[in-house]
Amino acid sequence: MSFDAGALLLQTVPFARTLGITFDHAADGRAVCRLPDRADLHNHVAGPHAGALFTLAESASGAAMLSALGDQLSRAVPLATTATVHYRKLAMGEVVAEGRLLVSRDEVIAELDAGRRPEFDVAVEVRNGEGVVVCSLTVGWTLRPNRG
Repeated sequence: MSFDAGALLLQTVPFARTLGITFDHAADGRAVCRLPDRADLHNHVAGPHAGALFTLAESASGAAMLSALGDQLSRAVPLATTATVHYRKLAMGEVVAEGRLLVSRDEVIAELDAGRRPEFDVAVEVRNGEGVVVCSLTVGWTLRPNRG
């Protein structure tokens, strides 16, 4: 892609900016982003709130999707349609999410070209500073063709 998918996501999703999410990488259907350790994002056990973890992971999924399919925005609107989350361990400190598109770009484009609304998944793992997976998500996406 000729654009920064992480920057595009942060520009279009103000809530991700509010949480202080930053992107390390977003290219070729993969994205890595991080959530700072801030007291105002903590839950009752002094770790990142589940909602903050979810937003981090959903942001990673969106940037992964955009990094592969962002050039299709002139013809379709990306929409998250489902999400399944598994909170596995107590998260403490800064956490990092890695999202990975589970379908090829060509498959999604072929669906659009055929006049269909593609549906596809992005897998995300969120890790703590020691590299331990604290939660994982699968986010379902679609590209809704523009009307007109």
